[in-house]
Amino acid sequence: MLSVVIMAAGFGTRMKSTTPKVLHTICNKSLLEYVIDAARKVSTDIHLVLFNEHAKIKDYIESKYEGLNFHIQNHEKTPGTGGALMDKNKNFLNVSGKKVLILSGDTPLLDGDELLRLSQSNSDMSIAYFKTSTPFGYGRIKQEQNISIVEEKDATTEERAITLVNAGLYCFKASVLKACVPLLKDDNAQKEFYLTDVIKLAQEKGFKASLFEVKEENLYGVNTKANLAYAQDLMLKSLRKKWMEVGVIMNMPETIYIDSTVSFVGECKLDSFVAIKGSSVIKNSHIKQNTIVLDSTLEDSDVGPSANIRPGCLIKSSHIGNFVECKNAKLSGVKAGHLSYLGDCEIDEGTNIGAGVITCNYDGIRKHKTVIGKNVFVGSDTQLVAPITIADNVLVAAGSTITKDVKAGCLSISRIKQTDIENGFFKFKELKSKTF
Repeated sequence: MLSVVIMAAGFGTRMKSTTPKVLHTICNKSLLEYVIDAARKVSTDIHLVLFNEHAKIKDYIESKYEGLNFHIQNHEKTPGTGGALMDKNKNFLNVSGKKVLILSGDTPLLDGDELLRLSQSNSDMSIAYFKTSTPFGYGRIKQEQNISIVEEKDATTEERAITLVNAGLYCFKASVLKACVPLLKDDNAQKEFYLTDVIKLAQEKGFKASLFEVKEENLYGVNTKANLAYAQDLMLKSLRKKWMEVGVIMNMPETIYIDSTVSFVGECKLDSFVAIKGSSVIKNSHIKQNTIVLDSTLEDSDVGPSANIRPGCLIKSSHIGNFVECKNAKLSGVKAGHLSYLGDCEIDEGTNIGAGVITCNYDGIRKHKTVIGKNVFVGSDTQLVAPITIADNVLVAAGSTITKDVKAGCLSISRIKQTDIENGFFKFKELKSKTF
């Protein structure tokens, strides 16, 4: 059996935020959720080591996952990455697996397949590494008689020039950790217990170490908000590629935003500057320029340009045009060409919504529902004051304010009488010239 330990005890001070670092999000998921998801691809025995803001992190993660194991690091007595692996007696944590993967909670781009290959190593311990032209901040890997890792803060000028760096990802046999974690000492510049010292101690005891090369971008760690933005860019590239490979058409893909929680079905098309967010599902639909879709389902429809589809919408076989805003709207076979607000409503097939139509759904205290039947024509600049039901086969005249239910087959009109004052234009101009 394989166990996974995820290190998420750090302070994250460089984020300059009141939000714990591992709970910052990219593409609608926290950094820690991505790491947990990768871990779940290879193991069912997952352990999270927490310290800073541990109650907040634990509550959040428990709202998303079941069956995880939590450990609170004793930061006062056993600080550092090695201390994170210690129980109250300074022994290694109680895990079930004969092998242990150790991950960092701030590396959201982890590849589950890469973790699986690492876990299949026959070595007593495998250290993931990558080569980089910018090694600053990483521990340097030295290959002499044994493999050793020198932390940035403890490295000499010569050691800092090394471009082979520690990726912060390891696979140990549990026997190695049980033997060596209790032997760790804090005799270094930071007065901390280093996980990397386990590698030195283990080799001195005769255990064998090996290196495992990984892709640098997969182990990209987030320490600042600039790192967070870059990690999201990398994630977006991955998500766009994933969906294009299964058939989604993207025009100017680099301008398109997609949350990792979104799904596409069938052949969909996304134009430039589209944002698909939350738990949205897009089926065989065309989303046009500058449109936002949030927590909604679209099926066999075209939406936009510049439409705003807010949470709770279910839109089927419909045309939603430019500057139309929908919220909690159930639309089936509907045309709403432009400049309308359709909120808290159900509208059936064959219905046309004219420009400037508003469902007046909020009375200042609570929301109310508008129900519109089949084959209804709602003229431009109409206000439908909810709660209201408009039956099938109804015409609503442009400029009307409809406050009562409308029966099937009716023409509904609500306007004040138009008055035309003869020569009124000239009288107004004459009065205006005298006044000024």
